[in-house]
Order: sequence, then C-alpha cells, then structure tokens
Amino acid sequence: MASHSQVLVEEKSNVRILILNRSKQLNALSSHMISRLLQLFLAYEDDPSVKLVILKGQGRAFCAGGDVSAVVRDIRLGNWRLSAAFMSDEYKLNYVMATYSKPQVSILNGIVMGGGAGVCIHGRFRIATENTVFLKWTKFGNRKR
Repeated sequence: MASHSQVLVEEKSNVRILILNRSKQLNALSSHMISRLLQLFLAYEDDPSVKLVILKGQGRAFCAGGDVSAVVRDIRLGNWRLSAAFMSDEYKLNYVMATYSKPQVSILNGIVMGGGAGVCIHGRFRIATENTVFLKWTKFGNRKR
C-alpha cells in the first residue's frame, strides 16, 4: 500500500477526519503513518479554518499499536537507527496530541492496543463504541481485557 494512502483525510467544513487505513494490519502505526499524522496535526494547529480534528480507524480496529514487526525487522537488519527514529517520532506525536490547542476526538471502534492507546489517550476526547476492545499486556505477556 502506498504510504500516502495509509492515512486518509476527509474535510467537512471546519472538521478534519483522519482515518488510519491499514485495516489488514489492524491499523498498526507505520513510520509513514506517524510522520503523516504529525505533519497533519501540526498543519491543522496553525490553520484557523480547522476547528476540530477527528481520528478513527478503518475496518475492525482503531489501532493495534505500533508496527512492531517492522521495528524488529529493522533491528535484525542492523538498522537500529530507523527503529529509534520510529519510537522517537511516535512519542513526538503523543506529545503534540497531549498539548494540542484544538479539540480532537478519537473514535475507538474495534481493537485498541499499545501505540493505539497512545494516540487516543493523549487526545482531549475519546468515544468508545459497543465494538471497542481495549487490550493491555501484563508483565508476563498475557493478554487482558
């Protein structure tokens, strides 16, 4: 999938809807997605015509976290700097969302895990639907709801 189509943008009047679009990977955040989200959030913060930002996922997941398989693959190939940049950019995005001056809403429809929790918890508002499944991992690696 082309990197530009991993985050779709819908414009409706003063609202921007950002749609995570890697449904086969449960919308796991790729480095392209993180960079694009960061770019969009920063641009919208400076745009007086944008009054609200909505973040949602395509398919059966809001976001299943960061693309850990890509991070592990990069490390195994000796590209540890790419993995470090991925984590750094993800935390920059979390910071921008946590300090954002405009209202933002995350619609948690489906699976939410790891980095998916990061990109919704730091925002101002969250809406859970009847399909929301918020998963966490215990220190022993067992999945809990």
